[in-house]
Amino acid sequence: MMKFSDIPEFRKELKQLGKRYKSLPEDLQEFREVVFADPLGNNKHFHTITNVDAQTGPLFIVKARLFCGCLKRKKPSLRIVYCYFEQEQHIEFIELYYKGDKERENQGRIKKYLKSVGR
Repeated sequence: MMKFSDIPEFRKELKQLGKRYKSLPEDLQEFREVVFADPLGNNKHFHTITNVDAQTGPLFIVKARLFCGCLKRKKPSLRIVYCYFEQEQHIEFIELYYKGDKERENQGRIKKYLKSVGR
């Protein structure tokens, strides 16, 4: 059984973007179902940023497109960054952003996150 969690920064971004995009909670739930079936993604909309072999098993930092019902094929779209802990079957959401507001993921946050989980 896959477990899901998120960090406080992600919750803040979800709340802010949820005000702009009313379908975001449902879109995130649909995304959870997709990564439940294939945590690393199976198409061009998923990109593994980092993969670390740790004592507790491999973990992967993945960036993916999050399709939003409010945007409906408009470019740019939402991006989501998450960590997949393979051994524990656990996904933790790290970052959520609108590509029109920000070009790339927050590398500093990812490095800080990896330090916080002891990797």
